Amino acid sequence: MSEVKELPRLQKYYREVVREQMQKEFGYKNPFEIPGLEKIVINMGVGEAAGDQKKLDSAVADLTLITGQKPVKTVAKKAIAGFKIRAGLPIGCKVTLRKARMYEFLDRLVTIALPRVRDFRGMPGNKGFDGRGNFAMGLKEQIIFPEIVYDKVDAIRGMDIIFVTSAKTDAECKALLKGFNLPFAK
Repeated sequence: MSEVKELPRLQKYYREVVREQMQKEFGYKNPFEIPGLEKIVINMGVGEAAGDQKKLDSAVADLTLITGQKPVKTVAKKAIAGFKIRAGLPIGCKVTLRKARMYEFLDRLVTIALPRVRDFRGMPGNKGFDGRGNFAMGLKEQIIFPEIVYDKVDAIRGMDIIFVTSAKTDAECKALLKGFNLPFAK
């Protein structure tokens, strides 16, 4: 007999609380109209990997610890002589999280990582939306995640986090992310 895995805390919260709030706020008639979180993409650009591939391996290791999933290396599309980058050279890594891992990452981001950011007053409420119901934000350092051991970090690296939702507008996307307690500035 197979074990039944329990739903992540935020996924259960979405099904029981957030969907109901969204339905009241936007007046959806069909439950399939209610937007949801489809995936979270975390990208780490490592420009200095052009000179030293060990830096990219270190970034891959950090991203693996943070997300619990092995990242894919991203390669340069064009050659940029000023930065000594050739086309096809690995210069970053990214991870796409879906389903349970996505909700668990979002939970850790909101409850543990963002409160550890120094002088954090919330994300700007009008920036980062793309007009089609997706939201992108940047973090300046990977050490805000508890999985990263500060003493073993070779360099402080930032990362981009993109929330892809099924929302049609920015207002729906913002309401959905607020439902997950993502802190937006007033």
